[in-house]
Amino acid sequence: MAETASDSAEPGRPNALPSAVASPGRRTFLRFAAAAGGASLLSSCSGSPGSSAAGGTTAARTAAGTAAGGTAGSAGSAAAGRTATASGPPSSADWAALAKDLSGSLVRPGEAGYTTARELFDPRFDSLHPAGVAYCRNPHDVATCLAFVRRYRLPVAARCGGHSYAGWSSTSGLIVDVTKMSGVSVSGGTATVGAGTRLIDFYNGLTAHGRAVPGGSCPTVGIAGLTLGGGVGVVSRAYGLTSDNVQSLQIVTADGQIRTCNASTNSDLFWACRGGGGGNFGVVTSFTFTTHPTGEIILFFLSWPWSQAARVISAWQSWAPHAPDELWSNLHLAAAPGGSVPSIQVGGTYIGSVGAAYAQLQRLYAAVGSDPSSPFLESTTWLHAMLVEAGCASLSVDQCHLPTQNPSGQFARSSEYAKSDFFTKPLSSHGIGVLLSGVESLQQVSGAPGGAGGIAFDAMGGAVNRVAPGATAYVHRDALFQAQYTTTWAVGSGAAGVARQHAWQRSFWQSMRPYASGQAYQNYVDPDLANWQQAYYGANYARLTQVKAAYDPDRVFTFPQAV
Repeated sequence: MAETASDSAEPGRPNALPSAVASPGRRTFLRFAAAAGGASLLSSCSGSPGSSAAGGTTAARTAAGTAAGGTAGSAGSAAAGRTATASGPPSSADWAALAKDLSGSLVRPGEAGYTTARELFDPRFDSLHPAGVAYCRNPHDVATCLAFVRRYRLPVAARCGGHSYAGWSSTSGLIVDVTKMSGVSVSGGTATVGAGTRLIDFYNGLTAHGRAVPGGSCPTVGIAGLTLGGGVGVVSRAYGLTSDNVQSLQIVTADGQIRTCNASTNSDLFWACRGGGGGNFGVVTSFTFTTHPTGEIILFFLSWPWSQAARVISAWQSWAPHAPDELWSNLHLAAAPGGSVPSIQVGGTYIGSVGAAYAQLQRLYAAVGSDPSSPFLESTTWLHAMLVEAGCASLSVDQCHLPTQNPSGQFARSSEYAKSDFFTKPLSSHGIGVLLSGVESLQQVSGAPGGAGGIAFDAMGGAVNRVAPGATAYVHRDALFQAQYTTTWAVGSGAAGVARQHAWQRSFWQSMRPYASGQAYQNYVDPDLANWQQAYYGANYARLTQVKAAYDPDRVFTFPQAV
């Protein structure tokens, strides 16, 4: 039950809204409707190839049963490992034979459903035409597909959410789609999850049992990609990354073998799959997570006039990364081409009481030197909080999907360019000035209809930074905050305006080079990065290449930034 405004007896405490419909969903909040520009900055709903490059089981219970068999593969997976190479491309008869061998379905060009089957989340990639899309229903289907691509030397991409910022969830060859293989099975303090599970369904399945695992905000992202690339989320400072909560996983490697990975079995592969990025080492089919109890959670959304932006940034960066673990916060600056005044807003979550959350916010207000205008503070259920963060505050779980994913779905595909940074030192006053100038400069851009852009910071520290950088493949353990630079536009906009917004975003990111650490988040793949190996993986890259050589020596799994 959300706390109503009348329950807030303390004078000056932020208003709490009693209705879910009234709550400003995070994605709605991030659209900003910036005071003078109608700016729109969406929360990240894309990611690495891993946000799609992952497999899953028919259901979590099936996954758990298969995983119990350890590394033993089926007859199909053994055959995959021995596959002979064909002399030419697959014929129609070869594709038909593949379809017959699958428990799931195979969709080919010209067949009913192909137009939808080939779509990724971002309409920018609607021109991509894979030779086939296999909807796998179990690990055997995955192994069968891998045998097929090895035999015919076809490119392969695994796909769950289809959220790769670079379009690497698709291929000219075979897409191994795992969205038919999903489910959440909770037992005590653990949950076994089919890797095809979408994030909002992951939350829904867990909260039905009073449990939680930290994760992100975009509801249609696949749990596998989120996890394989690390998994920064809205309660990460309390419970760590999504990948930090993995106890074990099941994966089909390039040779078709179904392997269980944990701290004692295939431990090198287990290490690599916790932050090494999706699409690199195999097709994950299930995860077993450590879970945490759920209860009430506090949401807050705060805004200040742009004239106070420098003070808000300075105060936030000295507050959020050093707050108690129970608090997580983000900071968003946004503008619009042709707009007048940009916007600045702070949001976040707190695991605890309204009073304790308010006490933490008071520290921020004091550091800024002024209270925010129209502050929002609400105590709510865990599932509702995740719906709010997803931008689905007034929607049901079923509605918080794309229409192609659920008949009730009201979520929409969108286009976005994104780049990322990690900051290990506070921004100087000069750096803050450069940051503000970068946001303001978008107003002079002749952009696309519905265009917007800005930067979103997520506070790090807490449980995330208490893990050693080499303990898992996720190396970014010393950051104060992470940043994402984005620009969006209305679907179908002209290329020229989009290109000008993209140029602005690149220039903005470049202007921040003197202040950022040089690290980048592997779940926000950036095709522009020249030294992506160092940016994504740092000192862990050498070990990742060793794991790659051991489990995929022929580089069956490859894309422009593959290990």
